[in-house]
Amino acid sequence: MHNTLLNLYAEHEADLARESGDAVASKRRTAIDRFEALGFPTKKWESWKYTSLKSTLATEYTTVPPFASASQHALEFKDLESYFLDELDAYRVVFVNGVYSSWLSSTTHQGLDVCTLGSSWRKSPDWLAENFAALDELDEPLVLLNRALAREGALVHVPKNTAADKPIQIFYFTTADEPLFSQVRNIVVVESGARVEIIERHQALNGKAHWTNAVTEIRVAPNAHLRYTKLQNDVSTATLTDATFVHQAADSTAVVNTFSCGGKLTRNDLRFHLAGSNAEAHLHGLTLIHGDEHVDHRTYVDHAVPHCTSHEVYKGVYDGRSHGVFNGQIMVRPQAQKTLAYQQNDNLLLNDRAQIDTKPQLEIFADDVKCSHGCTVGQLDADALFYLRARGIPETEARALLMLAFANDALAQVELPALERKLHALIHKKLRVSVS
Repeated sequence: MHNTLLNLYAEHEADLARESGDAVASKRRTAIDRFEALGFPTKKWESWKYTSLKSTLATEYTTVPPFASASQHALEFKDLESYFLDELDAYRVVFVNGVYSSWLSSTTHQGLDVCTLGSSWRKSPDWLAENFAALDELDEPLVLLNRALAREGALVHVPKNTAADKPIQIFYFTTADEPLFSQVRNIVVVESGARVEIIERHQALNGKAHWTNAVTEIRVAPNAHLRYTKLQNDVSTATLTDATFVHQAADSTAVVNTFSCGGKLTRNDLRFHLAGSNAEAHLHGLTLIHGDEHVDHRTYVDHAVPHCTSHEVYKGVYDGRSHGVFNGQIMVRPQAQKTLAYQQNDNLLLNDRAQIDTKPQLEIFADDVKCSHGCTVGQLDADALFYLRARGIPETEARALLMLAFANDALAQVELPALERKLHALIHKKLRVSVS
């Protein structure tokens, strides 16, 4: 697989350079050279200590070329309707097998740009070159691989003092007959005083062992507001490796909700850089998995300036032989006085075979701050269960009520009614609770 990807880059290097220009071509060349030297990560790496790609890499994948043509699979709206949010008037950017699908999408250039990287290389090459790989500083092989090969994905640009008139849904569907490995990249720029809400979903429509390697770069300008929801509920053979980089300027607010409810392996690397005073970051996650599923959340919040706030709450419910990982780090720089930072990770293990490895971290180099972190790992509260059963509620229903109460806390930051209904239905289904 390693050599296949190096050969893929060599085959398309000249075309990528012609399209994106010398500056981006240099970034791509540096990235592929570094990927070649590092190889894929293993469990010997500290950052991958609890997550192995061994079984994922054992699959023979077909790769998506950077200049792939539209999918031959004739999908229609009715085939995908169940994955869209009911009753929600929204822009849609839809990709099928890593390629933009114009007939399933609804984009705009009126007042704001909701389009694709592929079209923007032709329309606004200089602007895109400034924003491509501008934030993805992480020296991780999968991020480097994406930087080298990705040329397609969603682009959202909200101009100054503009509130997006509708939410934006980004979908990546996979229908290929053979296992597919695709590189996709989203770029989101929310200019000063602007506001936008985005929902992103990756979904395989068959049982093949597909792997999506995604990178998202988000820039939130002064006094701008972003709300971003990642809905991860894929088939049990799918792998998703996702890295998201958020840069916040002064007086900005960014909320990222991550709901991880299915997939063979899901790896989320979410990194915030609070670069302007009074920036506010909210990170919320909910994991509901069973069987042999594996979800790894890594978060990093960098308080680089004074008077910033971060609030982070991740919850997990693990059944079967599922395995969860949480590694959250908050960095408070020496100059970041008056920082407020909160981090909490709570987990329920529903049987003795389920596992969770959790490691909340604080690194504080300033002395005038209020910071806290913690984690809990346990089973359902026996006293609460007894209390409910003593009032005539059968054990199955009582357990379900306690799990729903635990999971529903994660919906506090969801404001769209259509999205909240979708998530409630998903939580009920994953917990095998009937909706009444």
